[in-house]
Amino acid sequence: MRSDANIAGPMTDPVPGPRTESVGDGVSRETPPPMDDTPIGRAAQLAVEALGRAGEGLPRPEQTRVMVVANQKGGVGKTTSTVNIAASLALHGARVLVVDLDPQGNASTALGIDHHADVPSIYDVLVDSMPLSEVVQPVPDVEGLFCAPATIDLAGAEIELVSLVARESRLQRAIQAYEQPLDYILIDCPPSLGLLTVNALVAGAEVLIPIQCEYYALEGLGQLLRNVDLVRGHLNPELHVSTILLTMYDGRTRLASQVAEEVRSHFGKEVLRTSIPRSVRISEAPSYGQTVLTYDPGSSGSLSYLEAAREIALRGVGMHYEAQHAHTDMQNSQQSKTEGMQ
Repeated sequence: MRSDANIAGPMTDPVPGPRTESVGDGVSRETPPPMDDTPIGRAAQLAVEALGRAGEGLPRPEQTRVMVVANQKGGVGKTTSTVNIAASLALHGARVLVVDLDPQGNASTALGIDHHADVPSIYDVLVDSMPLSEVVQPVPDVEGLFCAPATIDLAGAEIELVSLVARESRLQRAIQAYEQPLDYILIDCPPSLGLLTVNALVAGAEVLIPIQCEYYALEGLGQLLRNVDLVRGHLNPELHVSTILLTMYDGRTRLASQVAEEVRSHFGKEVLRTSIPRSVRISEAPSYGQTVLTYDPGSSGSLSYLEAAREIALRGVGMHYEAQHAHTDMQNSQQSKTEGMQ
């Protein structure tokens, strides 16, 4: 994946600004340089190509894919990856719902969704059994993308859920009762392994784990994998880790390459080929209530998420058939990984 510097490219003119050429009789006119010869022009051209590819569409899954984005380690790009992959899939023509289960509501903020205390939210769905359709809002600027926002009330939901009937499967029931057609549901979990995350793991079939390309990247993942095993064994036999996404990758450092190599050796084919670079544009976008896809479509971060979304979508082709035949092998494989990381 190109860095931002490579996308911009060097200035080819020794003197910036438009060139002038004589057209006779002492009159000169300004001739703008070809678009490819300027950093802004190259970025714009890449954006057009990327969005053009996005518009081509991808194969739609046979049934709604419910993906749980989880990692109890904070600061690994979990929320950022949730909203940008969701937006990328929507730009590829899919209908996508983001369920914000993090009391901080960062996914709701990044998608430009109002989530102050009086807004109907996922809290009302989990605690008061409000229909999911009454809290889902369309995301501005991205057709086909929707969000069930989180509010600060969700901070107390862990305690309130303890006394409720079927406390682990309340989100699953709400999703099953949701009648609007969807291709993907991405659930953004809080950085913990409490009842909110358990609700997500019961509701989903796939787990997507973002892993930061930094020291201690794999620390704590053993516990997450053990929880996935427990939920699969007792509450949701369909659950499996389907996708590992490397985030904050800095190709200039040896550490990033070493971490990437270690993650690939642990997880093998579950790791996406596309890694997400460390990017200022990705960090800036949420403060404008946008994903990086709409904030700076030609940036390396935007292009990386588009490619990651393509990989996820293409991997889903025939996934249901393969999952039926590979279920036993996957259980054995993930059990050995869990033991190896203890």
